[in-house]
Amino acid sequence: MLSELHIRDFAIIEALDLEFAPGFNVLTGETGAGKSIILDCISLLIGDRAEPTMVRAGAQAALVEGVFALNDALRPSVEAALAEFEIELDDPDHLVLGREVRINGRSIARVNGRAVNQAALRALGELLIDLHGQGEHLSLLRVREHINLLDRFAGRWDLRQQVAEAFHALRNTRRELEMLRSAERERERRLDMLRFQLEEIRSARLKPGEEAELQEEHARLANAEALAAWADEAYSALYESRRDAPSAIDQVAQALRALANLERFDKQFTEHHRALEEASVVMDEIARTLRDYRDRIEFNPRRLQQVEDRLELLKKLKRKYGESVEAVIAYGERIAEELAQIETAGERIEWLEQVAAEQEARLRALAEALSAVRREAAAQLARGIEAELNDLRMSGARFQVAIEAQPPDATGCDRVEFLIAPNPGEGLKPLAKIASGGETARLMLALKTTLAHADPTPTLIFDEIDQGIGGRVGVTVGEKLWRLARNHQVLCITHLPQMAAFGDAHFKVEKRVRDGRTSTHVRRLGRAERLEELAQMLGASGEAGLRSAEQLLQDAAALQQAAQGRLVAGVKATAHT
Repeated sequence: MLSELHIRDFAIIEALDLEFAPGFNVLTGETGAGKSIILDCISLLIGDRAEPTMVRAGAQAALVEGVFALNDALRPSVEAALAEFEIELDDPDHLVLGREVRINGRSIARVNGRAVNQAALRALGELLIDLHGQGEHLSLLRVREHINLLDRFAGRWDLRQQVAEAFHALRNTRRELEMLRSAERERERRLDMLRFQLEEIRSARLKPGEEAELQEEHARLANAEALAAWADEAYSALYESRRDAPSAIDQVAQALRALANLERFDKQFTEHHRALEEASVVMDEIARTLRDYRDRIEFNPRRLQQVEDRLELLKKLKRKYGESVEAVIAYGERIAEELAQIETAGERIEWLEQVAAEQEARLRALAEALSAVRREAAAQLARGIEAELNDLRMSGARFQVAIEAQPPDATGCDRVEFLIAPNPGEGLKPLAKIASGGETARLMLALKTTLAHADPTPTLIFDEIDQGIGGRVGVTVGEKLWRLARNHQVLCITHLPQMAAFGDAHFKVEKRVRDGRTSTHVRRLGRAERLEELAQMLGASGEAGLRSAEQLLQDAAALQQAAQGRLVAGVKATAHT
């Protein structure tokens, strides 16, 4: 519901901060005080077009911000709408919508402080508010909503969900069938290509890591002569003595003998002697390793050619199928799976066709069952709305739910639209095309009252609903609005004291002039102030006026108490059945 409304520099409003009650909120005041301007602010907040003329004279921008309290029923829909615009619900209990209109005509929309486009406000506005007086905000005038309202009124939303699940299951099966059938048309061409690729990869008998091993082997084979020479040179320097140059190992042996003599007389050379002995052993091992390596080096041009051919094959396969041998192997595994799927596609197509037939039969059965429920509920809905219209002195009005067959979809096999004939002798016309005004507002009240439990919109706003009606009908309208406010938050602008007496919260809108500037002010009335306001609306004054106002409140309270008793009895009867 709309819990707070903050307005700055909008038309003749300088600054206004309102806190609305959960139930029935009435706004009263003299003509021109600014009541409709408040509704204009709410309309702007939920996606209406912004105009530079909205900015108060002398100001640079107009600001409107609304804080909406969210309940468990509404929260999933709001989160889904926000997700489409990549916005997260920071506070699960509240949503803040904002609008700024600048004097140059530029408008900025915000959701939870984040700038969004106007479409985001409209999408959220449709979930949060029905505003009568601006037809585009009224869910009952959106034909696509009629089927949802009828299903909720019927109390079989569970069956509606089963239909949707059956439809989506059938759609997914048909999509896979179409994909397989399309693939089948190119089956042979694709099969030939995949078989060739798979044979090329499999015949190579690739092994992970073999490319690095081959490159190392190639380096050895290609440089065998140089490697042998270097190994021989190192071995000779370490181990082979010549007349003019003793080997390194011989020289170390000579140094060891000298150190042994030193050690006998000076123990500081003990560690040096031991370290050189260890070095001598290491040098001997290195020399033997070099000799063995030199003797094993293979001068094999044939093997070198084989390695080069293998490396060239790997290079070719990588160029065609992947960046590495491992990637080529993985690609081969993938196309092997695809090949198996294509080769068995015919069998899967036959199986899926059978599944689709069964799913289609289930969808049709569920849709027909839902259609039967709708037709029964449509008759009940029509009777209920016509009874409400009769209470509102529109006894000649007729209402009908038009249900036309259509191919099954996620909503079933029906197209639903509400039709109305407001006056006797008129033909039924689509609800979305009826004229606006007080008569339409009463019609909407009848619809909303009948659909109170089925309509998920939390906040309902009525303007001009008292147009063309008197005090007696005003009492009936006021009671219905109060009853409607047991399931919704209701805001209503009225000039009828009989309606205003039913309000849970009463706000007075008035103009004040200060320093030559006119501005709108709104205040919530206490009981004494409310009595004075109702007396003024009755056109009475003094004690007699206050007594008349008091009587209005007492009469409204009595009707509210009786209506509350009927509501409780109805709930108990429903629970018992």
